[in-house]
Amino acid sequence: MTQNRAMLGVVLAMACVTSATAAERWKPLFDGKTLNGWTPKIVGSPAGENARDTFIVKDGAITVSYAGYDRFQNRFGHLFYKTPFKAYRLRLKYKVLEPPLPDTPGWARSNSGVMFHSQSPESMGLNQPFPVSVEFQILGADGPGPRPTGNLCTPGVSVTLNGTKQPVHCSNSTGPTIPNGTWVDLELEVSPKGVITEKINGAVVHTYSDVALDPADPMAAADAKRLIEARGGKLPVTEGYIALQSEGHPIAFKDIEVLVLK
Repeated sequence: MTQNRAMLGVVLAMACVTSATAAERWKPLFDGKTLNGWTPKIVGSPAGENARDTFIVKDGAITVSYAGYDRFQNRFGHLFYKTPFKAYRLRLKYKVLEPPLPDTPGWARSNSGVMFHSQSPESMGLNQPFPVSVEFQILGADGPGPRPTGNLCTPGVSVTLNGTKQPVHCSNSTGPTIPNGTWVDLELEVSPKGVITEKINGAVVHTYSDVALDPADPMAAADAKRLIEARGGKLPVTEGYIALQSEGHPIAFKDIEVLVLK
């Protein structure tokens, strides 16, 4: 009996160590107070300039704010984390806020995204609206119809989806339509083999692979070609930066963490 108790104690202790180790491997990317470690890139402004205080910290969240704007005027923006990643899990919570700016394009209402495998902010053109990257698209409700969140969009790249090259710029997910003002759990995994899995509130909404620069992409062909030339013709994209999007509609992000996979 004494020996069994001792072994049980060892097992419990090992379980606690394993749990603690796993918890320690998750690294916060946002300190909840500042934008330290993050670089803004907004159309018309150089990398590092947070024009009109588009990105602020409010109530413990990174918030896309348009308090300093009268009109949006297609000044799309992104906030990049300082370190590129290759194989990892990313998790965060987001909440679509209200209201959008009056001239926000209809498709951009209740719309944002998490960009990954992205080019750096410094490599973007001054007036480039979107980084060459993969987008885990965030959609909130806009009207009475269904509007699934978690879509896949590919500015300047291609992916293999359901066994074939993705035929369109954005592919609808199996995600739910979620009312604005609701915190949503978003999780992204890029496996060491390059398989990408997107989850909303714990449910898988997309799985795909084979990210590559696409010189024929209708949304960002010129930007993709420029990167292909800079990389000596190399097309596969196996790593890159993570960025949060500002697309004319306010949104908040919090509890942003990454777990590097080996």
